[in-house]
Amino acid sequence: MSDAHLREISGPSGSLEALLELPAGALRAVAVFAHPHPLYGGTMHTRAVYHATKALSRVGAAVLRFNFRGVGASDGAHDGGPGEIADYRAALEYLAARYPGLPLWAAGFSFGSWVAWSAGLDDERVAMLLGLGLPVNLFDFGPVKDCAKAKFLIHGDRDEVIPLREVRKFYAELREPKELVVIEDADHLFDGRTSEVGEAVEGLLAGWEG
Repeated sequence: MSDAHLREISGPSGSLEALLELPAGALRAVAVFAHPHPLYGGTMHTRAVYHATKALSRVGAAVLRFNFRGVGASDGAHDGGPGEIADYRAALEYLAARYPGLPLWAAGFSFGSWVAWSAGLDDERVAMLLGLGLPVNLFDFGPVKDCAKAKFLIHGDRDEVIPLREVRKFYAELREPKELVVIEDADHLFDGRTSEVGEAVEGLLAGWEG
């Protein structure tokens, strides 16, 4: 069984509240998971975030999920994007220092996926990008289209915020390697389907050789 440990990490606007999830066996990678938009209730305790981080741990990753500035016990105030990307980079540095030499995975949900992919895109240590409910119609994901890193997307077919057709169009423009999992009857928050999010994450990454 995995276990989550409370952490405080140093961010650019002060302390960031975080949970570090450790796998039961050997480490294959370390991952940072970013939560949905804080102005709409997103935190590191959002259910889909919880299930995704548990799944990442099951496939051998040490996973850090954290609250952005101004959320929970994290210092600072919401910054609309740039500050949150800086927070995410601080979380990446924390894990890179704690587990040197292991590949980094950049992951997030909705707004958090844009933050994670923005931070991880040009970081050569980041081997994989994982996004739940990728908000391709709300934020600029253009730079990702030329990215050669592995890209994994999980989306609900009834997402009322980001229509699946927009995600399919974006996905078609991405370079390999890539994979898209569509969860049936799932809305944007995967309400009632969060355990399936965890299953999808595990299914995507358990056999991935990256």
